[in-house]
Amino acid sequence: MTKTTTNLLLMLITILAGTYFYITCCSSCGAPVEKEPVKEAVTPAPVTPVATSYPFAFSDGDYAYNENDNYNFNMSSSSILMPISSKVTDGIASLKTFLAENAGKVINLTGYYKSDETNESMFPNLGLARANAVKNHFVDNGIPSAQINTMGQLMDDMVAKDQIFLGPIAYGLADKAADAEDAMNALYDKITANPLVLYFETNQASINLSAEQRQKVADISRYLDKVEGAMCSVVGHTDNVGRRAPNVRLGQERADFAKSYLAQNGIAEAKIKTSSEGPDSPVESNSTEAGRAKNRRTVVTLNK
Repeated sequence: MTKTTTNLLLMLITILAGTYFYITCCSSCGAPVEKEPVKEAVTPAPVTPVATSYPFAFSDGDYAYNENDNYNFNMSSSSILMPISSKVTDGIASLKTFLAENAGKVINLTGYYKSDETNESMFPNLGLARANAVKNHFVDNGIPSAQINTMGQLMDDMVAKDQIFLGPIAYGLADKAADAEDAMNALYDKITANPLVLYFETNQASINLSAEQRQKVADISRYLDKVEGAMCSVVGHTDNVGRRAPNVRLGQERADFAKSYLAQNGIAEAKIKTSSEGPDSPVESNSTEAGRAKNRRTVVTLNK
């Protein structure tokens, strides 16, 4: 074999080897690169806030009661959800005994409410209305209203469970205020100097109260709770259109309606006395419609 033939043979072997390695090792070098599938963003499940739950608890020195249960209320409502638990019933009985043995003590009830609730009660806020509802239940179970104080407190971090607030009432035992009698005398003067006046027709199912009127209702309720024998006077008045006798009856109907409405909102019905003066006590001239509208009124005040 000549040198030229040998060189040609080596070149052919080299070309064949290169072709083989290209086919076996690099055939995929020019293939398109497959992209990884785009993963869809996973939205985390919303976190449900844990419902708040306040206990039925109070203490004074060696005396204490604490149960993880309480009065419950629907949102935007001051009506207690019944029935209450046996733990609450037992606590009321225990508290009744303690207060009977300690006449100088009082139980403070603080009702909680949120700013986004609708207040349809006659009280300044739903917290006070809820505390008043619990107070009335205490009284029904034998605890004297004179040993119960009520108040309301904004609590916007409350979380409801299925539209129900679990125990939005706090409790605290305290000494009866030393100047309680003076405070009640001052409250009486305040109410009688500027009584609650309601304007409505007899067929109305509700009364829209201003903030000032709601505070007057709260003051009247507080006085009736604290002063033994105190009564609430509701007097109906009319304008002078028509005959006197029907107007006297109309004034009485309005007074009775106001009594029913006050009783539905937590003032004891037995403490409300109604009467009518018909057209006999106008506050404005009956010669104008504006004056007659002012005379068609129901006045709520106190009798010592």
